[in-house]
Amino acid sequence: MTETQAGIEAAAAASGSSNVPAIELDGVVKEYLSQGEAVRAVKGVTMSITEGEFFSLLGPSGCGKTTTMRMIAGFEDPTQGKVWLHGQDVTNVPPNKRDVNMVFQSYALFPHMNVWENVAFGLRRRKVAADEIKRRVGEILEIVDLTGREKRRPREMSGGQQQRVALARALVNNPRALLLDEPLGALDLKLRQAMQIELKRIQREVGITFVYVTHDQSEALTMSDRIAVMNDGQVDQLASPREIYERPATPFVAGFIGTSNLLSGTVDRITSGFAVLRLGGEDRVLVAGESHQAGDPIAVTVRPEKIRISTEEPTGDVSVVRGTVFEVVYLGLYNSYAVSLADGAEVTVFQQNAVDSTSTAERGDAVWLSWQPQHSYAIGS
Repeated sequence: MTETQAGIEAAAAASGSSNVPAIELDGVVKEYLSQGEAVRAVKGVTMSITEGEFFSLLGPSGCGKTTTMRMIAGFEDPTQGKVWLHGQDVTNVPPNKRDVNMVFQSYALFPHMNVWENVAFGLRRRKVAADEIKRRVGEILEIVDLTGREKRRPREMSGGQQQRVALARALVNNPRALLLDEPLGALDLKLRQAMQIELKRIQREVGITFVYVTHDQSEALTMSDRIAVMNDGQVDQLASPREIYERPATPFVAGFIGTSNLLSGTVDRITSGFAVLRLGGEDRVLVAGESHQAGDPIAVTVRPEKIRISTEEPTGDVSVVRGTVFEVVYLGLYNSYAVSLADGAEVTVFQQNAVDSTSTAERGDAVWLSWQPQHSYAIGS
């Protein structure tokens, strides 16, 4: 372990107790004046971010995620509520006293400085000794895989390399948390995917808390230990990527994270540990658990890749609905089927293009859709 890595890890452990969260928001509200009226951009957000966690704030444009991050950084003052960093109330503490650094989508590199000068800039301003600057800059450039590129200027580097320079400049100061505001947004798809893996590697290596703002679901699912899905200034769900994908808490989360099918109906009966949801005719959806009662109206979500499509009627204890294929789209790894049900609902099915695939459904075919009960998840309205 290098001294720079040790310094960063020491900063991560500086709170002294692993039970103290790195970041806490307690009922945080942010209001702006718009045409003389108060508009709430953030509406009472409460959350706790664990030390050393890769935590993402995910949501569409205007949901309040960047405003929330800016309140953590100290660039925005909460209208109500408190911000805590490592057990200390920093609600009224200025940004330069919070011991967190921020990386922006634009990277904000100095164009007239080379890589080494950009990374060393903050240390020089703090009048750190020259030998210490040389050591720390060299070690952090090794961590972000930029050794040998010290003399290049930003214009001579790719977008991914510029992003690594911005990361190095933020990390060389040994912050206790790093805030990243859509840092991959300007990169093309392949480079963005590669940098997702690289960012996670760097975060694991340095061991400090990363808080990452994004509207890109794949970024959040790929990198995060936990995700807070924000909608209209509030947190709809805070959980692990798998929990959010497999068990969305609200219709918004189900629709925003990937592709999902939302089916509504009434509980017909409870049998063998399942609630049987009738959609009409012989269609039935099995939902695990006995917390529902006959007559309850509920909505369930099921992911397209969990559904099997067939021109033959399935057997066994599975959810079964009938419909008609009205669109088939070839997408390389899989086909996407759009199926219209008798009640007018539309269901999307992803069928992998495997060599043993038996599905031959075409437009206009009457088909059965089936899936295992554990893949139906009842969600709030």
